[in-house]
Amino acid sequence: MNPLATRYLGLELVNPLVVGASPLPRDLTHARRLEDAGAAALVMHSLFEEDLLDEATWERIVHRGDAGDEARPHPPGTLERYLEQLMALKRALAIPVIASLNGVSRAGWLQHALELQQAGADALELNVYYLAGSPAESAADVEQRYLDLVAALRATVRIPFAVKLSPQFSALPHFVRRLEAEGANGLVLFNRFYQPDIDVDRLTLLHRPNPSHPDDVLLALHWIAILRGRTRCALAASGGVRSAQEVLKLLLAGADVVQLVGILLARGPRVLGEICSGLLAWLDTHGYASVEQMRGAFSEARISDPGGYERVHYREVLDHWRPPSGGWR
Repeated sequence: MNPLATRYLGLELVNPLVVGASPLPRDLTHARRLEDAGAAALVMHSLFEEDLLDEATWERIVHRGDAGDEARPHPPGTLERYLEQLMALKRALAIPVIASLNGVSRAGWLQHALELQQAGADALELNVYYLAGSPAESAADVEQRYLDLVAALRATVRIPFAVKLSPQFSALPHFVRRLEAEGANGLVLFNRFYQPDIDVDRLTLLHRPNPSHPDDVLLALHWIAILRGRTRCALAASGGVRSAQEVLKLLLAGADVVQLVGILLARGPRVLGEICSGLLAWLDTHGYASVEQMRGAFSEARISDPGGYERVHYREVLDHWRPPSGGWR
């Protein structure tokens, strides 16, 4: 028996470590090294909607939220190259390959999803990267955008798919229930919106990636612990994972799998083996036979103080503050 065996989106995985959407699967050599090092599945780099649409159509989507139903050209080879890479990954790897769709509109996406299914994708990850910046758009409008897309996708493809969400929904458990009802098989928590910065000397906007931090794990941990047992959707955690310790926390909260990106880009595939070894050592030390046995042990449904996940103990946090050892000046 494999103590790390995991099930995600109906896929049988050798462990709970999934390579999240990143540039790594663009290179077959990198993909093979990740598999050899212990990756249980990988998510391809995203197929971006703006790369498949002409500029005028993309502007209509961004500013009006509607692309219309007319056919739209895309740069020659964009989709074809993605499909070829997907098929090459399927030939080269034994682990599941999950294709990633990144966009905001329904029109055109259904055909692309069908082509990804036909090319051999084991599952899809739908990344609705949409920042609601218009005062005219309500929270209900934003949610409906997701729900319509999920319903249309479910009616089009037979393979499972997960929806990658931002943490900015006001009533996340209710929204998750509606996504599940429309046919979503899983959730990835959470998407990270890259934040622009301002160069105060050059007076220009700066656009640069902000690496995740281990503290980012706490946001996904919080919501996964609340959602575990309240949805049939598979739960994937994303963001901030650096070691076995973060993976263990997320599994205890109730995550089915944990996605890694930043640490792999920084340190390479060997991290996967280190984390797997750390998981096995922890299971042995704490008397668990498998990750399945310990998964969700600290979910809201299974702890003695479930309200602890829903209350923010400001008073306790403030009461525990102490000045730095060197003094406060």
